[in-house]
Amino acid sequence: MRVLLIGSGGREHALALELAADPAVDFLAAAPGNPGIAQVARLYEVVATDPAAVAALAVEVAADLVVIGPEAPLVAGVADAVRAKGIACFGPSAAAAQLEGSKAFAKDVMVAAGVPTGLSYACTSPEEVDRALADLGAPYVVKNDGLAAGKGVVVTDSIEDARRHAAECGKVVIEQYLSGPEVSLFVVTDGTASVPLMPAQDFKRLADGDAGPNTGGMGAYVPLDWAPDDLVPQVMREVVEPTLAEMRKRGTPFAGLLYVGLALTPDGPKVIEFNARFGDPETQVVLALLDTPLSGLLLAAATGRLAEHPPLVWHDGAAVTVVVASANYPGTPRIGDVIEGAEAAGVIHAGTARRDDGALISAGGRVLSVTTVGTDLAAARAAAYALIDNIHLDGAQYRTDIALTALEGRISR
Repeated sequence: MRVLLIGSGGREHALALELAADPAVDFLAAAPGNPGIAQVARLYEVVATDPAAVAALAVEVAADLVVIGPEAPLVAGVADAVRAKGIACFGPSAAAAQLEGSKAFAKDVMVAAGVPTGLSYACTSPEEVDRALADLGAPYVVKNDGLAAGKGVVVTDSIEDARRHAAECGKVVIEQYLSGPEVSLFVVTDGTASVPLMPAQDFKRLADGDAGPNTGGMGAYVPLDWAPDDLVPQVMREVVEPTLAEMRKRGTPFAGLLYVGLALTPDGPKVIEFNARFGDPETQVVLALLDTPLSGLLLAAATGRLAEHPPLVWHDGAAVTVVVASANYPGTPRIGDVIEGAEAAGVIHAGTARRDDGALISAGGRVLSVTTVGTDLAAARAAAYALIDNIHLDGAQYRTDIALTALEGRISR
């Protein structure tokens, strides 16, 4: 199978590693890629959000399957353009990708489908914002309605900060705060059949103890031994199946990866958000334990044959990923710093580049992550931080408490 992977982040490097190791994949291309992906795939230049350009590249490399990693190309309609060329594509249509492209649209779908979620208001004026904030109270949850690379959400007890973020965004969704531990569940679907992957927990705040601003994610781990045994079946029954049915009813079936962000509240699991693609950094840990070859699973979803795919097989043990970010992230990141020690197995590239002299340098906010597996969570976590100790990046930021509360049995639900 010839596979074209679109994207250049840590999620795409993790996908590339799995696809490159897949016996069914005999050619792997990536566009635009990054220095880590270049080690396992042939890179091509393309503007990932240009539907015509990506579709033309898929034809050029004679791809049997195109896998779209990031959200922006999906919202731009890249999957539609690829399918119009008669090529199988893993990723929802532009219409279906509005589940991530618009928070207001996603909430409308949830309400129509009867999905458990928090109360919310879509606001476009300061007056609407003030009414919503007053009605829902603190902690205030203010979300940019559109795409914001995982950084469009502010959760704060300060009404001034909430108003400021709303003013910066324009159209926002203001939501009821949902208490309880958070869980990410990836679901592969062809629009009708659906297959859940292993639930993960990620860490959105920049600093230890969940302090600091929201980010795109600073680490993750699996498995969640503390989660209820019936969590996945319950979410599939109460969230995924009704949502997919509602999308079919609207004439915009969702086929691809449905990311369900959950809060395990005292009243049961409730949806915080939907995304239309694999999440980063949860992808790194989930794929690290997936034994089933990835290409066959994604192709089955892309061609409407997911119901025929055999049950997934998982490795035993645990996996942990820790993100290393650049100085000033999640603000305007400092770039161009030399990275040393990133050649080891388990180092996944995100915001990296090669200088003219061949040196590996930082080129984004989340620069790389380390992903390790172990016989249990303690072993996987120890291996991750041992790997980070061998990496040098001036001004690097990373959390030292990824998976620590789970390891110490301090997660309450």
